[in-house]
Amino acid sequence: MLTPPAALHALLFASGESLQKKRIAALLGMKDAELAAVLCALTRALEGSGVALIETDTEAELRSVPEAADLVKKLRESELARDLGKASLETLAVVAYRAGTTRGEIDWVRGVNSSASLRTLLLRGLVEGREDPRDKRRTRYGLTTEALAHLGIARAEDLPRAKELRAGADAAVKEEEMAAQAPE
Repeated sequence: MLTPPAALHALLFASGESLQKKRIAALLGMKDAELAAVLCALTRALEGSGVALIETDTEAELRSVPEAADLVKKLRESELARDLGKASLETLAVVAYRAGTTRGEIDWVRGVNSSASLRTLLLRGLVEGREDPRDKRRTRYGLTTEALAHLGIARAEDLPRAKELRAGADAAVKEEEMAAQAPE
């Protein structure tokens, strides 16, 4: 069984972003005062590891230590120096033609997990994520102005066959949703 600091470490690592302290306490089944002690214990355990626990009054997050900045910068530069692979180009096309889509929808269209491709596109500033107005737990991805400029178009509607392909994609998604809701 994990110790509370190890469980906290696992949660923060798996999330990949900041988590609300209230949510962390609920997930770990502890009170705020107990969480404060666990945060301190994790901070001590991470000393000298290359990773630090960053806290605000309401959130906590794992980050690389400032001393690792040059290494992290090299990593990011090497990722950005490579050409976009087939998977990232497919993902970019789905985002472009769907005019705002979730990772689940991208995965469905491509038939594979698109997390790594989305990460690459986000790092390069070609797509951006916004809260889904229909479901606040999801993120909708859309093209950035950088992506539009890179593609040489002013707006996503200027993509070749955009109207036709969007209509086909929307019809396929609706058909799939209806099939999923139909009783067997």
